Amino acid sequence: MFGSDSLDEGTHTRRSVLKGVGGIGAAAVGAGVTSGSASAAIGDSAVYQFYHTRWSDVTSSLSAVADAGYDAIQVPPAQEGKLSWSERHYDSEIFETPLGYQPVNHKNFHSEFGAEWEYQQMVNEAHNQGLDVIADAVMNHMASGMEYDFPYFGYNDFHHNGGIDYSDPWSVENGDLVGLPDLKQESSYVRGQLKDYVQKYANLGVDGIRFDAAKHMPEWFFSDYVTQWADEYGLYKVGEVLNGDPNVCDGYAQTGMSVTDYPLYYTMKEEAFHQDGDLSTLDNGGYVDQNALQAMTFVSNHDSRPPQYEKLAYAYILTYEGYPRVYNHRIGLGDGDINNLLWIRRNLANGPAVTRHAGRDLYVFEREGNLLVGLNRTNSWQSKWVYTGLGASRTLNDYSGNADDVTTNSDSWVKLWIPPTGWVCYAP
Repeated sequence: MFGSDSLDEGTHTRRSVLKGVGGIGAAAVGAGVTSGSASAAIGDSAVYQFYHTRWSDVTSSLSAVADAGYDAIQVPPAQEGKLSWSERHYDSEIFETPLGYQPVNHKNFHSEFGAEWEYQQMVNEAHNQGLDVIADAVMNHMASGMEYDFPYFGYNDFHHNGGIDYSDPWSVENGDLVGLPDLKQESSYVRGQLKDYVQKYANLGVDGIRFDAAKHMPEWFFSDYVTQWADEYGLYKVGEVLNGDPNVCDGYAQTGMSVTDYPLYYTMKEEAFHQDGDLSTLDNGGYVDQNALQAMTFVSNHDSRPPQYEKLAYAYILTYEGYPRVYNHRIGLGDGDINNLLWIRRNLANGPAVTRHAGRDLYVFEREGNLLVGLNRTNSWQSKWVYTGLGASRTLNDYSGNADDVTTNSDSWVKLWIPPTGWVCYAP
C-alpha cells in the first residue's frame, strides 16, 4: 500500500548498530532508535527467515526482500551436513527433517544449499541491497550414525550421557538432543574448533549469528566464550532458546545475546490468536515485555507451527516492540498485508508500547505518542473507546487501510472500529 524507503548512506551505520546490540547494556542503543531510515537501530524493521532455500535462490530474491521493507535475512546453516535434499519433509507448516542441522564438517561450507562461493555471493548481494545476513550456527551436536568419525571430532570430544531427561536441567545441557551426539563444550579443543566455525562465518562477511539449540548448551559457554567471539568479530548474536519461561530466556540473554521469544510465541499460539482465544493474555505475555531490545519475536518457523490467526499475530509483532522475524515458507515477499505492516513499522512504530485496552476479544496498544494499534479476535466488527497519547481533537488516519479515519475527543479518547479477525493502525 505504501512505498518502501530508499536506501541511503546510513545503511552501513545501521549494520554497525545491529552488530553491537544483543548484549547486556543494549538499552543505551535503544534510545537512539529512529524510524523510516536504513540507519535506524535494531528492531526498526524485521528479519526475513529463509529456510530450506538454496543460496542461489536467496540471492535472486534479495532485491525483493529489500523492496518489501526488511532489513535483514536469516539463512540456514552453511556447513556440510549429513542429510540430503531428498530427505527433507514438509507438511505446509513445518519441516520434520531439518536439513543442515546435522553437521559433519564445520569448516566445509559446501552443502546441499550450494557451494561456499555461492554463499559468499549471497552475502555480498545482501549487502548491496542494504540487508544484513544472520547466519545459523549448529554448535551443540554433530550428525547421528557417524560412529563419532568426523574430520575434527572423535569419541572423546562428546558427552556420552544418553538421551535428554527434560525434568533435569543438567541433562538438557549435556544429553543427546533427539539422538544427536552432544559436543563437549568444556573441552578447550572443542571450543577451538567451534571458534574457527564462527570465524569462518565472520570471514565471509555475515553480520550476525543465530545459535541453534542454545538452551542445550550451558550459559557459561556463551558468557565466557561464544558471545565474546561474536563481539571480537563484530557480530550480532541471537540464541534459539526454545522455552516458554521468560526466566530461562533471560538467563541466556544475560550472557550477552538476544533470544528467540518463545514465551510470546506460546502465548500467541496457545492462548491468544485462535477462535477461542483471549487477547488479554498478550499483556506481559512475552519476553519482549521484559527486555524488548534482546527479544527476537516470531509467529512461526521451521519447527514451530503458526497460530490459527496467523496474520493477526503478524500484525501484532510487526507493530510491537522487539525485533520481529517473518518465515519465508509461510509469508511470501509479495504479501501486501505484511509489506504494509513493515512500512508502518519503519515509519510509525516508535517508542515504548503501552496497553490501552486488554480484553478477551480486543487488544489495543500504543507505541507511545506515535501509533495506536487495535486487534480484533472475533468474526464481527468491534468498537472500543480508548485513551490515547496522540493528542486531543486530532484526526487519526488508519494506515492499515482496514477502517475509516477517526478523531479524538477533547479528552484524548477515541472510538475505534476494528474489522473481523483484523487490525487497525492509527497515527496522525
